[in-house]
Amino acid sequence: MNPIPALLDHLVLATPDLAATVAEFTERTGVAPVAGGAHVGLGTRNCLVSLGGSRYLEIIGPDPEQSEPSGPRPFGVDGLAVARTVTWAVSPIDLDAAVAAARARGYDPGPVRAMSRRRPDGTLLEWRLTDGDTAHPSGLVPFLIDWSSSPHPTASDLPVAPLLELTATAPVPDEIRPLLSAVGAELPLTEGPVGLTFTVDTPRGPVTFR
Repeated sequence: MNPIPALLDHLVLATPDLAATVAEFTERTGVAPVAGGAHVGLGTRNCLVSLGGSRYLEIIGPDPEQSEPSGPRPFGVDGLAVARTVTWAVSPIDLDAAVAAARARGYDPGPVRAMSRRRPDGTLLEWRLTDGDTAHPSGLVPFLIDWSSSPHPTASDLPVAPLLELTATAPVPDEIRPLLSAVGAELPLTEGPVGLTFTVDTPRGPVTFR
């Protein structure tokens, strides 16, 4: 199996302290993530690093410049004590068809909803993604995303740390594999506690994050 899933769009590294995690990433890799933008109303903002090609790493955490959101912040940020790779996203050719196919195969990735944010340069990014309580709680099954005609985050001048490998562990891998197949994704999966691990190539050599 390819160590990098073919449809990978991005990885999500969630943190309770965005500035601290960005500083740690920079120290470990020699690559400094750049500001992505704020998710207005959700209480979060992100910083980004290209993983090579049209893939990227999203480091997301609370936005101290926003007031407390009316609901929980995305990706379980409010419940984190330390930074953790919480999930990943794939970009199918046709998002709606991929959602329908997954449901026909017995897995509901959740409803599709629209989101947006502005880059620091003012460029508006708009996308649609699957989201909902029906998505698998482990985060090992990717959510689906469609950037349509919007600029992709990697279209801006991002620092690069090429992705070398993405792997996962689960207590019962055979329970996860059919769900991955349902959304048309592949992921090297072995037995262990729930977790995602990725390794990037950096000026300081390969560095692994969990």
